[in-house]
Amino acid sequence: MRHALPETPTDPELDELSPMLHRNGNTWSADFRGLILSTALQPIYSVSHKRTVGYEALIRAFDPDNSSVLPMHLFELPTSDAEALLLDRLCRYLHMQNYSAAEDQLNWLFLNVSPRVVTIGSRTDSFFGELLAKTKLPPHRIVIEIVEQPTDDAERLRETVAYYKRLGCLTAIDDFGAGHSNFERIWNLSPDIVKLDRKLLTRATEDHKARQILNGIVSLLHQSGCLVLLEGVETNDQAMIAIDAGVDFVQGFYFCRPSTDLTQLCKESTDFDQLLQDYKARHQITRDPTRQLVDFFEGIFHRATEQLQSGATMTQACSKLLSHPTVSRCYLANDKGVQIEDTLVSDTGSRGLDPRFRPLENTSKADWYRQQYLRQALAQPGNLHATTPYLCVTGAYMCVTLSLCFSHGSELKVLCCDVLANTPASSVSQG
Repeated sequence: MRHALPETPTDPELDELSPMLHRNGNTWSADFRGLILSTALQPIYSVSHKRTVGYEALIRAFDPDNSSVLPMHLFELPTSDAEALLLDRLCRYLHMQNYSAAEDQLNWLFLNVSPRVVTIGSRTDSFFGELLAKTKLPPHRIVIEIVEQPTDDAERLRETVAYYKRLGCLTAIDDFGAGHSNFERIWNLSPDIVKLDRKLLTRATEDHKARQILNGIVSLLHQSGCLVLLEGVETNDQAMIAIDAGVDFVQGFYFCRPSTDLTQLCKESTDFDQLLQDYKARHQITRDPTRQLVDFFEGIFHRATEQLQSGATMTQACSKLLSHPTVSRCYLANDKGVQIEDTLVSDTGSRGLDPRFRPLENTSKADWYRQQYLRQALAQPGNLHATTPYLCVTGAYMCVTLSLCFSHGSELKVLCCDVLANTPASSVSQG
């Protein structure tokens, strides 16, 4: 009959763990359940700095025949909470011993801690502080990663994160963006770094809408005061997506695979100058269609506003705009952002109306002042502005809005028109 575990397991101390570690030259290994444990490190790069800024420590296990054992199988071996805690601490002890002997004396070491281990550890845990003292690693070089997964004791998790912060370590949430993720944990724990789940990148590679969501998540995390790391980057296209999303750090096989050869830590393998040069070239191409819109429509817009200034109706002034196959609608707003007349919908726009969004079609007296294109036009009268593609609230379709502010008597007015964002750029000049 199996005995019940005590409510608070006895915490394994350094003295208990030390005999399980063995030094082999400049590296260390550890014994656990007949397996030999080694440290593998994978570089983490800053895109802006174009160099390594840290390493994630990963455990590698081998059986007596030197056959590799998957980490997931290793962490299934403990039969009690006490043994799970021992294995977790043994891994961190091993990683820190190895990193303290490495030549790198500047960059971060990322260490994983699961919420399960956090919640079974002692509230008065002093283990990690003692480990820092023994390995002589400054706490500011350690990033403690908490895996983003459900926990039954959110308060214990918050207290544990606060403990690592008091020691002077940085903290990170790992695998953010998985199915259970939410921003509440970000707000509660205030991590220094958030590591995005690689599934976000996989989806962004396959779906443009997912790419926009990824960019939005990065922006929200930055506004929350977190640096953002995107892991799982495996191709050049994914590196471009990561750079475009505005993440601070990247990690993945495209840059460097994890290695147990700890003597090669400082060897750079990625040409970030070339990578960023490729990104700038691609980014210029993606910006060209918007520039094309401004160049093509600028003369038409100015003629339309001149006609409005001369007393023409919206229908008369906007006939040329509305006849273009990419334009869906035109409307006029005053200097307060309030729409003056009903929206003029083109034949293209009429054909694209979705009856499901009929409640949004009537925009008479709508207030558009919150929209950046309206405020931007008011700030720079006479200049034609174009937005990046966004979801139009009047019909839930992707569009680009062109806006131009002009004087009409003693008032300022803004002429706007929506161009379908999914129209090929070549069709603009052919309209």
